[in-house]
Amino acid sequence: MNDKERQRFSFLMASVKGAVSTEEGNCSSSSSPEEQLEYRDASEELEKWKRKVEEAEDEKSKLLLEKLESEDQKKEAQKEVLSLMALQKKSEDDSVDMKKDQEDAISDLVKRNRALTDQLKKCEAILKSKRAEHAALQQKFKINAEIPEKKMVFVRMEKGEMEDTCSLFSITQTPFFVLKGCEALITFEEDEVATKILKQDKCPVMFSKKMVNVKPRPVKLEPSVKFEIHMKVAKKKIRFSNAPPVLPEERMRDRLEVSFSKPAEEVGSGVAENLAFKNKFIMDVNRELTLNISPSCEYQLKKFQTFRGVTKRTVLLEGIEDLQDEEDQQDTLEIHFQKPRNHGGEVEKIRYLSKGKSGQAYFTEDRVA
Repeated sequence: MNDKERQRFSFLMASVKGAVSTEEGNCSSSSSPEEQLEYRDASEELEKWKRKVEEAEDEKSKLLLEKLESEDQKKEAQKEVLSLMALQKKSEDDSVDMKKDQEDAISDLVKRNRALTDQLKKCEAILKSKRAEHAALQQKFKINAEIPEKKMVFVRMEKGEMEDTCSLFSITQTPFFVLKGCEALITFEEDEVATKILKQDKCPVMFSKKMVNVKPRPVKLEPSVKFEIHMKVAKKKIRFSNAPPVLPEERMRDRLEVSFSKPAEEVGSGVAENLAFKNKFIMDVNRELTLNISPSCEYQLKKFQTFRGVTKRTVLLEGIEDLQDEEDQQDTLEIHFQKPRNHGGEVEKIRYLSKGKSGQAYFTEDRVA
């Protein structure tokens, strides 16, 4: 209902009330037909507006109810929104905390990885150093010497029958020292003289009108080894090679057994020695095969010892200058270290090498401490 309708409704209500009052005040008086008609129209219009008012009131009540319902829904929606916002904030906080934990974990892993990488590099460096040391030790202890052939004289046979032929080889590497150019080795007859010389930091020696400070040093020998090789040669066994797999393994084994068991092939006492002496054996496996025959030998390395000593009576002289011939230099050194006033003594042997030369000096065990 708009403003105009409200004014019209108010005017009609006032007219009807006035007409009713006039009718009640003038009950005894009679009204004209026009007035009665106007009164009837006004009454009808009043009823009409009453219905409209009732409808408007009903509509108003409905609207009020809808408003209340919408406000309740709004409150519920606000509560739900607040709940969702709180949940979203909690999720965001949890996500931030989780991200921080993950970043911390990644940082720890990076640090551990860096530490492990550094440790790995250190271990690799240590391993490289150890391998180099191992290679150097292998080179030092490597024996590149051929044992010379020697003629052996049969003396007697041991009592009782020996199952195999046994032999023993004792090998001792002579201790040595590598002498370089402008260095000398001097051996005294007494240990005390070498000890007194080594106590001096330097020994002034006159070479061709020039004084040279010669430095005495102990002679540290290269590592040497000593060991025994025990060899046993079987009298009833041999080794063969050059047997191609022309037959399956079982059949090849059976054929070899039959071939070596034939009486024509000297089976019996000493057959292994005879076959090993011939070095060859011919067998038939649908075609002739020539096998290489060799004695069956077993080797054992025993009493392996390594040692590295310092000479007792020999002194290394360093810092020598090439001012004379090699022989003259050597004579000058020998004369100097023979004099007691130079803390010297009787010289058994001396060897000097001029610049650019090198050599090896070998020592017996009784001269090594």
